[in-house]
Amino acid sequence: MNFDHILKEVELMKIVPVVKLDKASDALPLAEALCAGGLPVAEITFRTDAAEESIRRITREFPDMLIGAGTVINHEQAERAIDAGARFIVSPGFSSKVTDYTLRENRLIFPGICTPTELMMALEYNLPVMKFFPAKQYGGLDTIHALAAPFPSVRFMPTGGINQNNILTFLASRKIIACGGSWMVNEALINSGDFQEITRLTAEAVALVQG
Repeated sequence: MNFDHILKEVELMKIVPVVKLDKASDALPLAEALCAGGLPVAEITFRTDAAEESIRRITREFPDMLIGAGTVINHEQAERAIDAGARFIVSPGFSSKVTDYTLRENRLIFPGICTPTELMMALEYNLPVMKFFPAKQYGGLDTIHALAAPFPSVRFMPTGGINQNNILTFLASRKIIACGGSWMVNEALINSGDFQEITRLTAEAVALVQG
């Protein structure tokens, strides 16, 4: 399985917005806001019942967006996400069942890891990029570099505590392919319908990381 094209897209964009949608009706306005801000990618988290339908609507109406499913914690969620059109799966921890299923369906997975043991388990699947989560609470870039030392082929997508104040520090490391972040898709802005502000914050974030 070759996922180089998706990894290149992620690396070029440098940020993967981590989105929590309470209503599927907000999915298309959110997608439009991200695209208008110059960031046609999103990780729609399975933290709400609206996730599956939101992924389905966005992938249908915005086929050029890179849409994945996040917070996928079991086989059933992975199946629903992929059926809805998710091109990649992100999990908060490592699950062999979720990983097996996702790869059998020819989808890329970013498994969550924060210890050498979890990293070694994920490496049995020859995965090139791991999600490091929760990044801030588990030591941030110092821990990532310590983990990377005995595993030089691995790169990371840290998520958790990443914002406009520290993202450039993470992205300066060659071990970081991109960062997951939610400050430009703040839940309060989505729920209040302020998609214009989401577009502004997204464009601001893109300008920051593209420098």
